[in-house]
Amino acid sequence: MDIVQTEPYDLVLRGGRVVDPAQGLDGIADVAVRGGRIAAVAPSLPGPALETVDVRGRLVLPGMIDTHAHVYRFVSGRFGLDADTVGVRSGVTTLVDQGGPSVLTFPGFREYVVKPAASRVLAFISAYMVGGLEGHYYPELYRPDCIAIEDTIRAGRENGDLVRGVKGHAEIGGFTRWGDAAMKKAAEIARGIDRPLYIHFGQLWPLPEDAESYDPDAILPEMLEIMRAGDILAHPFTRHPGGFVDRHGRLHPVVREALARGLKTDVGHGSHFSFNMARLVLEAGVRPDTLGADMHGYNTKVQKPIGTPDQHPDKEEMHLFAGNQNFSLASAMTSMLALGLPLDHVVAMVTSNCAAMLRMEDELGTLLPGREADISVLADERGRFLLQDNEGTKVVAERLLRPVFCLRAGTRFDADANILPRPVLAEAA
Repeated sequence: MDIVQTEPYDLVLRGGRVVDPAQGLDGIADVAVRGGRIAAVAPSLPGPALETVDVRGRLVLPGMIDTHAHVYRFVSGRFGLDADTVGVRSGVTTLVDQGGPSVLTFPGFREYVVKPAASRVLAFISAYMVGGLEGHYYPELYRPDCIAIEDTIRAGRENGDLVRGVKGHAEIGGFTRWGDAAMKKAAEIARGIDRPLYIHFGQLWPLPEDAESYDPDAILPEMLEIMRAGDILAHPFTRHPGGFVDRHGRLHPVVREALARGLKTDVGHGSHFSFNMARLVLEAGVRPDTLGADMHGYNTKVQKPIGTPDQHPDKEEMHLFAGNQNFSLASAMTSMLALGLPLDHVVAMVTSNCAAMLRMEDELGTLLPGREADISVLADERGRFLLQDNEGTKVVAERLLRPVFCLRAGTRFDADANILPRPVLAEAA
């Protein structure tokens, strides 16, 4: 189809590999922007442009969406990172804060995080009144009677433009203390605002000393009775007990049933990630739907606010690139490619599948002409790059994705965040 141009484009990205799973696109093409929106995508766009950027050899993707961010800076203590550092300055156009803001703190989240950010910032509201304070450091604040169902439903409805779901934690520390009572309340909130329930699996809190530990393999079956189609199982590749891999080192028998019922999976990479667990899950035929970086102040080298606790009890660190701690969503994509997932699926995990999870397919996740010009441009490098998870497992990746710049509603932001990692060559390690 010929493109008829009546006026100059504001910007044309020329000659990149355009990968847009929502449209079934994967090939060399130009992408034109006018008035902050996608104007055209075609193998060769004729006519003038006010600015042209040569992106040959780069990947040109719909604006990447990080489904698992922690950006309630300062309010969540050391846990929350600066939104634009994680977002546009790391090549990511949309962030979903997972459980930082709550019924008590959502006004501050809108005013002091969402409004000043150049990145688009959304949230899964915390089921707990305290939200993500200090990264859920104090488990007793997350007991069932610290959940205000009706008030949180009201907050979710009043902030429906930002609230895309509800965050909860189904893990051994909580189940040992309270069973499934907190998770039933979280599910009631999600139903009340008609949004998906996003559940953390894998141990988060230390076990209480005065109680016998809950069976970690019993948690998934119990949650299967609470969750519904469209809800999200997070951390399928967790290194902690209580996830997709059971105590016998096999895919938990209820995982396939959960997926057959329409539940979704989000990698939520972070410091929970294990290459060994990921291989077990993938070899069993389970491909996660979406991918979030799960970066926060305990697994990224940032200065903690004065007066916050010194040390997280789990002493989490991030070592995706062996020898340095920093991270990005593109780094998580690199680890997915190293595990053998094809590029088109990995791109869908950070674009079109995310848009579906957020119920925002009409706004996000594609380069369809007329949509807001959210575009991520990545370097696609070849070599031998050493990756390492927090269990010490090392993997050599022959392909590395690195953010170069992004457009957010047509405005360019270079990928210059100080948290971006320095890749380590395998031969030099």
